[in-house]
Amino acid sequence: MRADLAALRVEQTALAARVVTHDALPKTPRYIGGVDVSCSRFDPTRQVYAAIVVLEWPGLTEVARAGITASADMPYITGFLGFREVPAAMRAFEALPIKPELLFVDGQGIAHPRRCGMAAHLGVKLDLPSIGVGKSRLVGKVDQPLGEAVGSTEYLRDRGEVVGALLRSRAKANPLYISIGHRISLETALQWVRACGTGRRLPEPTRLAHEAAGMVRRAALA
Repeated sequence: MRADLAALRVEQTALAARVVTHDALPKTPRYIGGVDVSCSRFDPTRQVYAAIVVLEWPGLTEVARAGITASADMPYITGFLGFREVPAAMRAFEALPIKPELLFVDGQGIAHPRRCGMAAHLGVKLDLPSIGVGKSRLVGKVDQPLGEAVGSTEYLRDRGEVVGALLRSRAKANPLYISIGHRISLETALQWVRACGTGRRLPEPTRLAHEAAGMVRRAALA
């Protein structure tokens, strides 16, 4: 399928308009989900491997997981990954025996050119509170360099708007790019990412989801 990028931009803008940027989530969610989708931009078959791992708060004990292999409808195009990956993530969500009340998504939320990264796209589609936990920057700049101390944060601004924050989650490690997905404020998103840290770079929900997506991919290719 040849992607109609103009139409997809319009759809992203419409999805972004539905993003809720204030707290509209349970005060203390019992179940937290980590979402990751693995794929190769060079795979001619456009296979994507989605996984969601559900952890019970506060012990971060895994209680459920689901994985899906699917063929994407469009190629890998930076800035439009939601259209490629969200359908598979939604199928994984539907397969979960226990549904999470808050999602940590490996990717951007509103820190996106049209404020509709993977976490925002998925959060709006499922109408669930979601947090974008990115490993690299897509848009924006910080006012000053991020401090080296664990827990240091700097706001990420794009075209005069705060779209996220850099977070030093582990000493001597590259920062995370935290942004609103849906139904959560940036400050609350940062609090939850810190609370779900275990001394590694990634918070536990997305760390386990990353491992799970890799397992789905290896099983499919075996």
